[in-house]
Amino acid sequence: MVQRHFLLVTFPAQGHINPALQLAKRLIRTGAHVTFITSISAHRRMSKSPTLDGLTFTPFSDGFDNGFNLEDDEEEQRFMSEFRRLGSKTLTDLLVSLANEGRPVTCLIYTLLVPWAAAVARNLQIPSVLFWIQPATVLDIYYYYFNGYGDVITRNGNDPSWFIELPGLPLLTCRDLPSFFLPSNTNLSVLSLIQELLENVVGEAKPTVLVNTFDALEVDAMKAVDKVNLIGIGPLIPSAFLDGKDPLDKSFRGDLFLGSGDYMEWLNSKPESSVVYVSFGSMSVLSKRQMEELTKGLLESRRPFLWVIRKPQNGTEETDSNDMEELRREGMIVPWCSQVEVLSHPSVGCFVTHCGWNSTLESLVAGVPMVGFPQWTDQGTNAKLIEDVWKIGVRVRVNEEEGIVGSDEIKRCLETVMGEESGEGVRRNAKKWKDLGREAVKEGGSSDRKLREFVDEVGTEKS
Repeated sequence: MVQRHFLLVTFPAQGHINPALQLAKRLIRTGAHVTFITSISAHRRMSKSPTLDGLTFTPFSDGFDNGFNLEDDEEEQRFMSEFRRLGSKTLTDLLVSLANEGRPVTCLIYTLLVPWAAAVARNLQIPSVLFWIQPATVLDIYYYYFNGYGDVITRNGNDPSWFIELPGLPLLTCRDLPSFFLPSNTNLSVLSLIQELLENVVGEAKPTVLVNTFDALEVDAMKAVDKVNLIGIGPLIPSAFLDGKDPLDKSFRGDLFLGSGDYMEWLNSKPESSVVYVSFGSMSVLSKRQMEELTKGLLESRRPFLWVIRKPQNGTEETDSNDMEELRREGMIVPWCSQVEVLSHPSVGCFVTHCGWNSTLESLVAGVPMVGFPQWTDQGTNAKLIEDVWKIGVRVRVNEEEGIVGSDEIKRCLETVMGEESGEGVRRNAKKWKDLGREAVKEGGSSDRKLREFVDEVGTEKS
């Protein structure tokens, strides 16, 4: 049998790179070869990852080799334009070159925000498949928005008492929708990119979409849109934290692998399930006022905490020096940590999270209850699923007048999930979903089986 050759194209953001790398590893385990293409700025963040047989990296310059400023709308628009222009040319040249070298690509797989990759593949008559890095529920919401439910979804975006019922999905309020549908959204380009993505997909006959989820987690959402064949292949978490077959896999991620550092020793010194882990991902930035309330809530909860506070681009701390001194006395502050390693530590009892999908899955497979603190994009929907569908955490309530989550609310949420009696049900559910997630990716599990079936079928007919 001819070896399958997949070309995996990903947007150069952490939330895209990490699951794409894990997908590459899973594809290689089936006997395939993977060529991984992203921009130079993203590849530099992967420079400390170990090499892997069967994987080839092909970085390209998108004109922003040192990254770009997300907070500058004009710069972001320039980046997206150049990423498309230069990426399309690079991808076309690479696919032609590989074919001429006798190593043709069997199938091109692309992540969110890279719709142009499908156009390149179509022009060269190469099968392509979308890799959806958010939950299937979110894909369904976008699909419904662009297929008959747009007015219904956006009509009452400012009414917190309004709810909408979409086929196959739980009841949703405005705060449960992706932020790009809300009146406060100013980033209209993302919606147009997602529309382009879905138009590429739905233009095919019963198209396949790979989704970083698993069947048991989203039973109804995986079947809600009958025109699309959603294949759950997740959770895409490093093997070391799932089946333990590859202990080195924990370092094979899209971030710099900085080692465990002092925080693991600090965690070792704490009682089981006692530590509050706090992280808002690689992009979210809290306001100064929100940082103050979160600081107060953590200190008054009187629980040990490990808080990831990134250094912003301007080099200043995200909280003032007096607060920082007290925080360092009562807990531990780090600029970065290996999140899956922290969540897998027995002393961690709760994760205060922005509800990014990678973070949500990492917490789920570690069996750690969550306090959802969503910021934007799919995070509100993820928080809805965490609290009301899977019941593995709670979601903070925002003070509507101030737009802030107060310290008392933060303390309430921590007590709800960590209290000896109040958190018993949440912890029991977290254990259930942890076991189901690990079962899905085991040999013969639903995600393992479906990915292998996909690899066997791809390339046998034009898609």
